Amino acid sequence: MSSTTCPCGSGQLLTLCCGRYHAGTPAPSAEALMRSRYSAYALGLIDYLVHSTLPAQQAGLDQDAIQTWSLGSTWLGLEVEQAQLIEGEPQHAYVTFTAHWRDEGGVHSHRERSAFVRNSGSWYFIDPTVELKLGRNDACPCASGQKFKKCCSSYF
Repeated sequence: MSSTTCPCGSGQLLTLCCGRYHAGTPAPSAEALMRSRYSAYALGLIDYLVHSTLPAQQAGLDQDAIQTWSLGSTWLGLEVEQAQLIEGEPQHAYVTFTAHWRDEGGVHSHRERSAFVRNSGSWYFIDPTVELKLGRNDACPCASGQKFKKCCSSYF
């Protein structure tokens, strides 16, 4: 693994790039987390994909579907278009990217603008496919201590 180039497209060795986040070092930015998640898909690191998702959403993830997509695809590349940090407490960010892969159905591209939140020193992906049943006055699922309407409501 030490001589493997990172799948995220940085051109760096995996161990010096996303591999350190896969091993437990917190990603320093939403873009770094997003790149490490792409690399995790390419490497079949399903546990990392689960643990880097907002903790309140982890139980709602379809891990079998994630594993099937991850292992059933050849990951062809990643293009990051923009990373936008939104100041505040907690910090939020958007990362716009296009992922490319091949599977039995052919070659595909997917462009996405993903939302992230930073809490307790770690960035988390806010998964738009996992529904949370929350009212505007409920506590925010990112564990910021704020009401949902004052924190992450616009990211879901």
